Amino acid sequence: MKKKEIVLVALGGNALQQSGEKGTIDEQLAHVRETADHLIEILEGGYSLLITHGNGPQVGSILLKNERSEDQLPPMPLDVCGAETQGMIGYMIQQQLRNHLQAKGRKDRVVTLCTQTLVDHKDPAFQTPTKPIGLFYTKEKAEALQKEKGWHIVEQIGKGFRRVVPSPMPVDIVEGELIEELLNQDVIVVACGGGGIPVIQEGNGNLKGVEAVIDKDQTAAVLGEKVGAEILLILTDVEQVALNFGQAKQKNLDHLTVEEARAYLKQGEFGAGSMGPKVEAACSFIESGGKKALITSLAKACDALKGTTGTLISK
Repeated sequence: MKKKEIVLVALGGNALQQSGEKGTIDEQLAHVRETADHLIEILEGGYSLLITHGNGPQVGSILLKNERSEDQLPPMPLDVCGAETQGMIGYMIQQQLRNHLQAKGRKDRVVTLCTQTLVDHKDPAFQTPTKPIGLFYTKEKAEALQKEKGWHIVEQIGKGFRRVVPSPMPVDIVEGELIEELLNQDVIVVACGGGGIPVIQEGNGNLKGVEAVIDKDQTAAVLGEKVGAEILLILTDVEQVALNFGQAKQKNLDHLTVEEARAYLKQGEFGAGSMGPKVEAACSFIESGGKKALITSLAKACDALKGTTGTLISK
């Protein structure tokens, strides 16, 4: 029997929580139900399915709870907070996928794997933290936290002061071989949520969690290489990558070679905090042996796989 192609789906934040929502469980489950419909469409296309997802709003809520209850409960470090979100979000995805599969008479198995992403302790990001997380503070509170906890804090003009943490590049997926084994057994796997739990390897080989945030799409590229995925499907808010985004001369792109995409990245065409990391991850995936990478919206995921929309990035 011909081996199924693995589609690695990197879900954007809109798969779980929309801007302006409170993030109640009912709101999130409603979005996950819709997401499940689209994921099953992919599955019915004859693919093996590997899913990863963001966790920005969810980890933000946990950090807020940490800070507001720290006089009663010990706050957890960022790596532990990331692990919490993997369990919470993974639970919702695997439950709703199972429910929808069952309604269609399918017996596919779904599992969420608490996944660690290895980073290099010598990564320059640890010396220059840039990723803002958590609450905004007054200057006085920020200085106190800096002194008390050793946090790196920067001012965001007009908003206040905020903690920043490192955003190192992913090097390896600790549970990668296990994920591949599960995929080979036709198990749908949810893994590397939020970019994975960032860990470093100590001299004796032991793993240790670190307070950092790994870009989820960059992790997806490494995960795809690790398990031999043929297709990386990055889902976001827009149907296609565009030049001059949001301007009168906006031009949507159907196809980019890696060379073209990297040229546009170098020119600063894609936003560093939005489309840039997605295009970068797509290029990395292709360069590491992936067949094709697609960037589109959740609603257009299957159409993109059929080649009728989205932005294809290939050699």
